[in-house]
Amino acid sequence: MLIVHDIFVCKPGNASKLAKRFKETMALGNQPVTVMTDMTGQFNRVIMVSQYDSLSAYEKSWEDMQKDPETMKKMEEAMKGYTDMYLTGSREIYRVW
Repeated sequence: MLIVHDIFVCKPGNASKLAKRFKETMALGNQPVTVMTDMTGQFNRVIMVSQYDSLSAYEKSWEDMQKDPETMKKMEEAMKGYTDMYLTGSREIYRVW
């Protein structure tokens, strides 16, 4: 199993706004995602956590999402302007043993 962390370091005052937007937008798709904000450590972080059986399952989830143009359009509209809310981001993929 793989666990994927999509990490966003937000501009001050935007972490909770971005977390809420991610939570609402990801609910439109079929992949369960957990959205977290920091309580300790680096400030202003939003982390989306998702799980997949393999890297090919991870890639397939993106392909499947793109096959549904109506859902993609709704997600794009919901995320409009989100790039103004964060400074930088990264993705970490972990293998669970």
